[in-house]
Amino acid sequence: MVCNRVRKWLIAACLVAGGAGSANAQENLASFYQGRTVTIIVGSSPGGGYDLYARLLSRFMSKHIPGNPTIVVQNMPGAASNVAASYVYNVAPKDGTVIGGLFMGAVLDPLLGDGKRITHDVSKFNFIGNANNDAYVCIIRTDAAVTNMADVFDKELIVGASADGASTRDFPLLLKNLLGAKLKVVAGYPGTREINLALEKGEVQGACGVAWSSISANYPSWIKDKLIKPLVQESNTGYPDLDKQGVPLAREFAKTDEQRRVLEFMYTQTAFGRPYVAAPGVPAERVATLRKAFMDTMNDPELLAEAKRINLDVGPISGEELQAQVVKLYATPPDLVAKAKAAVAFTRE
Repeated sequence: MVCNRVRKWLIAACLVAGGAGSANAQENLASFYQGRTVTIIVGSSPGGGYDLYARLLSRFMSKHIPGNPTIVVQNMPGAASNVAASYVYNVAPKDGTVIGGLFMGAVLDPLLGDGKRITHDVSKFNFIGNANNDAYVCIIRTDAAVTNMADVFDKELIVGASADGASTRDFPLLLKNLLGAKLKVVAGYPGTREINLALEKGEVQGACGVAWSSISANYPSWIKDKLIKPLVQESNTGYPDLDKQGVPLAREFAKTDEQRRVLEFMYTQTAFGRPYVAAPGVPAERVATLRKAFMDTMNDPELLAEAKRINLDVGPISGEELQAQVVKLYATPPDLVAKAKAAVAFTRE
């Protein structure tokens, strides 16, 4: 009987101590973040899809972080967001006050690149979460010489692209080098915003590796006025809205199992559609706090209402899940990586 009373007392004491410990941890986090500024470093120029998601996140995330810090967005374009990734990894404070909003290609780039411009280890980032698993597509002007994907194997299509590692460059090269599509890839645009301006002016006839959600949100008149249309889906699974329109998947044009495996590997990165990261070395409790705050923000009714108003898709993935996916991605057999690397090699035309 005495033993039972002692046991109950010990359990109660542990529960009280645990509750006190949790409360103290929250107080410490609130004390740290109160009055501070959290900066989201976006690896793209203003006005694009990545910038749009980051600014939406910044408006609502503060109330989900203990201490309610001020949150600001800073654009740091360059090298397909590897400039931003390097800054977050090597330069930015490692205290939980800096979050990187990177291109999905930055996750895969260390595997495919030559290593000269990569000064960070993607696998060591603390992944905070992903805002949306986007549907990536090739889009074309409706007055282009081609009308469907089958035509692109017979007629040339000029598409705008940005830098190495960006989906706007790698995805059209994949279709060209791997499948034989007659794409003329004009690279060198700073970002998707500039590519879209070139498309609007008729300087190029299309673009690949663009997020359908960004086009829908930023350029709804293009769709309404039939300036552009989707040509092919660049992903492993179809997007319902595009499926209904009869837009085919790129893998439907693969002629061999090897081509299909390369496409599947390259399109795996679309699961990292809008990834947010913190540097290695950020205290674990602050990483956990940012991860929770991110998911709470992405499920915030006010954010969801605003996203719906501006026609922006939101489909969050937790930081823990992303971290596990990175481990799996970096375990890809080297021979498959080598084939994918060859498929996105760029040759000046």
